[in-house]
Amino acid sequence: MEYAVIHKKDNVKVCLDNGHKYAVRDIQTGEQIIKYGFPIGVALQDIKEGEHIHSHNLKTSLAGALEYSYSPDFEYPESTEPAVINAYERKNGSIGIRNDIWIVATVGCVNSIAKTLADKTGALCFTHPYGCSQLGGDLLTTQKILCGLVKHPNAGGVLVLGLGCENNNIAEFKKVLGEYDEERVRFLNCQDFDDEIAEGIKIISELQELAKHDTRTAVSISRLKIGLKCGGSDGLSGITANPLCGKITDKLVSMGGTAILTEVPEMFGAEQILMNRCVDENVFNETVNLINNYKEYFISHNQPVSENPSPGNKEGGITTLEEKSLGCVQKGGTAPVTAVLDYGDTAEKAGLNLLNGPGNDMIAVTNLTAAGCHLILFTTGRGTPLGAPVPTIKIATNSSLAERKKGWIDFDAQTENENALFDLIIETANGRKTKNEKNGFREIAIYKDGVTL
Repeated sequence: MEYAVIHKKDNVKVCLDNGHKYAVRDIQTGEQIIKYGFPIGVALQDIKEGEHIHSHNLKTSLAGALEYSYSPDFEYPESTEPAVINAYERKNGSIGIRNDIWIVATVGCVNSIAKTLADKTGALCFTHPYGCSQLGGDLLTTQKILCGLVKHPNAGGVLVLGLGCENNNIAEFKKVLGEYDEERVRFLNCQDFDDEIAEGIKIISELQELAKHDTRTAVSISRLKIGLKCGGSDGLSGITANPLCGKITDKLVSMGGTAILTEVPEMFGAEQILMNRCVDENVFNETVNLINNYKEYFISHNQPVSENPSPGNKEGGITTLEEKSLGCVQKGGTAPVTAVLDYGDTAEKAGLNLLNGPGNDMIAVTNLTAAGCHLILFTTGRGTPLGAPVPTIKIATNSSLAERKKGWIDFDAQTENENALFDLIIETANGRKTKNEKNGFREIAIYKDGVTL
C-alpha cells in the first residue's frame, strides 16, 4: 500500500488506497492529531507508530460559538488574461450557459402538473413539497430560493406554475420576485383555467419559440460563477479532488470570475483559515456571524455541532468534522473571501463568496443554483447520481470510483490535472453536457426551519 504525509506538521499518514489514517510516530492520550497541518481532534488513548487512527481512538475537539480575531493572511491573485466562453447574453447584463425552458412550481400541489407539462414539451421542471402551510421567515426562504431559480440566466424562459390558493400564490410571490423579464417569465394559476395542461403547453411553446432564436456569443470567463460542493467525501477528498478545485478557484478568480463555497457546518474546525482570508473587517465579522449563528442553530435543536461525518464518510476514512472541514474548504483555494451571502442571496461580487446553508447535498446544490452559479464542481469519493438544475461536474477523488461509475463521473481527480479540469469547465460552459444532464438527473430541495400549519 502507498501512504502520504500531507503536511510536514502532520503526525498521521494517509493510505492512498483506502483514505484511512495511520500514526507516523507514537501519540499520547490527549495529544492533538494533526492532518493538513491542523488539529483534527485528540487521541482517546495512547497510539503506537503505524497504528490505525479512527473513531475508536480519536475524538473531536469542536464546541459551540467562539470568539475570533482577524489576522489577515491573503494575497490578491495576480491578474491573468481571461479565457473566453460562448454564452447567451441576457437583457439584465448576465450570461447563461444553457437556454432551456424551466417550469418552477410555487407549491407542491402542482408538482404532478409540472411533470406532465415537462413530459409533453421537453421543458425542465423543478418541484418541491413547499409553498403552502408556511409562515414568516420559513415561507420567505422558500420564496427566495424559487426567485433565484426563476431569474436564473441558464433558463431561456420560465413558466411559474401556481395553484391559486396557496400561501405562496403568484400575486404574493411576485412581491418577492421584484423585477423580471416579462417576455421570458410567464405565470399560470392552474385553478384559473378549465384545461391547465393545454394552457401550460401553449405558454411553454411560446417560450421555446423565443429561445429558439437565441445565439451564443463570445464573452469573458470573468462573468462565470461556479459553485463548489462535495458529497460522499472520503479520506482522499482533501488530497486529490478538493485541492484540485481550489486551483480552479484561484485560476478563475485571477481572471475576474466568481466561486461560491457553501456547506457551513463543513467549515467548523477550519473557519479561522477562511476568516484570515477575508478582504476586510466587515467581511470577517460577517464570516464570524455565519459560523457562530450556524452553531447556535445546532445547539437550539439540542444537537452537537460536531455530528456531521456520515457513515459513508467514516467508511472512507474521515473521523471528525474538523478533518472533513479541513478537506472541504480546500475547494476555496487560497483566494480572498470577498463576500458572505445569506441563504437565498445572489452573488454579485467577484472572488470567493461564502454562502450560508447546510451541507445536505440536494439543498446545497439548489442553494448554489439560486445564488447564480452557472455550473457546479461536485467532488465525491463515494459517488452520487445527484444533479443540480445547472450542469454538475462530478469529480471523483479516486480512479476506482471514476472507472466503476462512468455513468455518474465526469472527471478523475486522481489521474487528471488542473488544466484538464479547466478545459472541461470551458467545454461545459460552451454546451458540452455533463453526466447529470445526459441522465436527466436534476433535483431541487429547499431548506425548512419553521412550523407547518
